[in-house]
This record gives sequence, C-alpha cells and structure tokens, in this order.
Amino acid sequence: MEEIGEKKEPLVVLKNINKYFPAGKEKLHVLKNLNLTIYQGEFIMVMGKSGSGKTTLMNIIGFLDRISEGSYFFNQQDVSKLTENKKSEFRNEYFGFIFQQFFLINSLNVIQNVKLPCVYEKKKSGREQNELGKKYLAAVGLGDKAKSKVTELSGGQQQRVAIARSLINDPLLIMADEPTGALDSETGTEVMEMLKKLNQHGKTIVMVTHDKDLTRYATRVVYMKDGRFLEEAIQ
Repeated sequence: MEEIGEKKEPLVVLKNINKYFPAGKEKLHVLKNLNLTIYQGEFIMVMGKSGSGKTTLMNIIGFLDRISEGSYFFNQQDVSKLTENKKSEFRNEYFGFIFQQFFLINSLNVIQNVKLPCVYEKKKSGREQNELGKKYLAAVGLGDKAKSKVTELSGGQQQRVAIARSLINDPLLIMADEPTGALDSETGTEVMEMLKKLNQHGKTIVMVTHDKDLTRYATRVVYMKDGRFLEEAIQ
C-alpha cells in the first residue's frame, strides 16, 4: 500500500482504491490499491504516460466514475457509495472542472456559459447569477466579453471562460485535465499563472498534465505508471 500526503485538513482521502473495466470475459485492472490524501490548499499535479491511470483517477476523484473497491472520503464524508443523483449534486456544489477542450456551448454567449453551474444548482436568482458571472469574468480578464459569442474568442480566452465557469459556485476543489493542452506556450503560461494565483488565494487544485515544465507551478507532483503511484515530489 502506498500512502501519499502528510499535512492537516484532508479534503480528499482515497483508501485502497481499485478500479476494473470489463475487457471481454476478463477484467482490466486500471487502478491498483491506491492511497492518496489531498489537503486543502494544495496544487497537486498528476503525471504519467497515456494508460498510466491518471485520467481514471481524476474521474473517480471528481465523481465522474465509480470505484470498484476501496473507500473515498470527501471533506470527511464517506462518499464511496453515493447515488448518481447525489454524485451530480456533489460535483456541482463542490467541484470546478477545467478541460483541455473547454467544453463551452457555442449556442450560448460567454456569460451564459459561465453561469451554467448556477443554472444546474437552482439555488441562486437570475440576478445573483448575472452578478457572479460578471465578477468571475472580470477576475479572468474578460469583463468586456460577457455578451460575446464563444466562437469569437481565441483559444486562450475560451479557456479563461472555462476557468470562470469552474469558479462560479466557489468550489472546494478544482479539477484540471490538461488545461493547456490545446494552447500555444505563451497562452498556456497565462492560464497556469491564473491557476497559480487561485491556489495562492486558497483554492485546492488537482491537475493532470504530460508537460514536465508545468510542474514548477505545483506544490506536489504525483507520478503514476500502470495504475500505481511511483513517487511524489514536494515543490
């Protein structure tokens, strides 16, 4: 068993996690007896080659996939066996997601995309949603683009919109899956500086990347191979 993490106030605790996928009559063992603790305020990067299990790990942490064996505690609550509806509620309330491909909706304008988590949450008035949308667009430097079409923005601007969307419900954990993968190096640096600033203001971030140059932004780097943790590095 491998235990990673030694600080206080754990946000995520994974214990003896195994994940299997069906492969014909066999089972593919993708995650192998993993133990991971993520503490509030960390910026963790998960690195590994394709097929190492890092995306599956991210999906389990973010309630996008279910564990086969083991236990998962989020904010000190056992969430191992949540129903799909409860998982959706948890995702929307406690998580912000940033993906390589942005996943913006072209038929909606910029601020409508940013407000989507509020729409799903159904707890804030339209006025509150608009105020929060403007606040977070301003925070990512796009305050003047609220009514613009998504297709009018550059790739870097679209990723900023995705970051604003990930923040609007004030999540406890931001999950970033190759957030600079579709960007040129200069724009990618701008996005990473933005994530670094969010972390410095207390946001907990877990990010998957192939780019070793980006590890300088992390407080901790976890390396994976064949569904296991190899080592970690404290920055």
